[in-house]
Amino acid sequence: MAPDTSRPKHYCGVFGVYGSATAAELTYCGLYALQHRGQESAGIVTSDGKQFRRHIGMGLVPNVFTGPILHDLVGHIAVGHTRYSTTGSSVLQNAQPLVVNCARGQIAIGHNGNLTNASQLRDELEEKGSIFQTTVDSEIILHLMAQPPCNGEPNSLLSALRRIEGAYSLVIMTNEELIGVRDPFGFRPLSLGKLNDAWVLASETCAFDLIGATLVRDLEPGEVLIINKNGLHSVHPFPDNQRRAFCIFEYVYFARPDSTIANMSVYRARVEMGRQLAREYPIEADIVVPVPDSGNYAALGYSLESDIPYEMAFVRNHYVGRSFLQPTQLIRDFNVRVKLNLIADLVRGKRVVIVDDSIVRGTTSQGRVASLKRAGAKEVHVLVSCPPHVNPCVYGIDFPERSKLMAATHTIDEIRQYLNADSLGYLSLDGMVRAVGAPKNSFCLACYNGDYPVPFSPTLEKHVMERRAARSESFSATFEKQARQTRLL
Repeated sequence: MAPDTSRPKHYCGVFGVYGSATAAELTYCGLYALQHRGQESAGIVTSDGKQFRRHIGMGLVPNVFTGPILHDLVGHIAVGHTRYSTTGSSVLQNAQPLVVNCARGQIAIGHNGNLTNASQLRDELEEKGSIFQTTVDSEIILHLMAQPPCNGEPNSLLSALRRIEGAYSLVIMTNEELIGVRDPFGFRPLSLGKLNDAWVLASETCAFDLIGATLVRDLEPGEVLIINKNGLHSVHPFPDNQRRAFCIFEYVYFARPDSTIANMSVYRARVEMGRQLAREYPIEADIVVPVPDSGNYAALGYSLESDIPYEMAFVRNHYVGRSFLQPTQLIRDFNVRVKLNLIADLVRGKRVVIVDDSIVRGTTSQGRVASLKRAGAKEVHVLVSCPPHVNPCVYGIDFPERSKLMAATHTIDEIRQYLNADSLGYLSLDGMVRAVGAPKNSFCLACYNGDYPVPFSPTLEKHVMERRAARSESFSATFEKQARQTRLL
């Protein structure tokens, strides 16, 4: 099994404000609270009703924005975005919110999710003459909105939404309004809040807490919520019989524990996952140890249900960057260990249950088991607060292709042997759903059971991308030939 230190990645946070003189500052605070959803770039766009002002940058929110920059972002409407790239390169041109000028005026958009038919739509738009400035799928929505009228009907946001497929929670801003959108399956979260006379949209409710806003409600799957000087107006452009498919991994890993999604506390869901683990895997042990920070609450639940003492034996280094150059084996090993340090005295001579949120490729888990045994742990039992990941995600989570998912290519016992654990247990699918407390058919469980709510064709996607690549190569070759002929080269 080839070592790989990758973990499931965060995949963007969105935030919006309407009706506040301090819209930029509120958006900055909101993005700060949503930093866990994306650390590659951040951006804010504001409107005073006449003019857009935009600032984007690579890196963390406090590094991108300074006091003078926020002061210059004048306006009572704002949208913001923190990005982790699941489509498109991690470069400044792909930072969001994106802004376009078209016949409708200026439009800004921030997107959390992934469009499954992006390649086909982009190919179609380029054939019609559209010129893309980025490689992110979010720009497709703007191009669809900016298309000339078709059969006498203008191409509105609603007509654009009916063309796109996949997962998306959007914040959209025009000169005079703020719009929030959730896809009809409800893959990604998006909530509405109120702060005095201002309205607020955010990927997670923890952002409301930071600015002192009150949660009003979650946007419904398929809802388009328009906020302007006339108040709130909701449109539901999709059929009512659509199945629901909220990403259950939000409860397992992505969302902050102090957020509430669909009236369910993320903290309580994770504690209940731990309790369910204890019911499914009763183990005679001396201590329960979480993998910080995502395993903290499931480990607490396991401890509460099993009456086994809870110990924070791993100490997390919060000042480690997301990426690290790995030129030698020494540095690779360092990269695995640097984020967590073990308090050896707590585990020496003990039978240890270690609780983590997931095992995707296994290298980091193997390193943790090894460190526990080096410290003198008598036994190490690994428990995971979700089922094995056996399928890639096409809706915006950076789970790798199936061949690189450990549980897709190895049995549970083979994984246990690789980890050198005394036992290994994954929470059952039904147990995970029961812990969240909602019907099974309300979630997307594709990475666990292969049931993809929105159909997609990997073959078609590959074909379209190959055609686009071939067309690009052909264009480059033609340009080079012409350039040589005119002695440009």
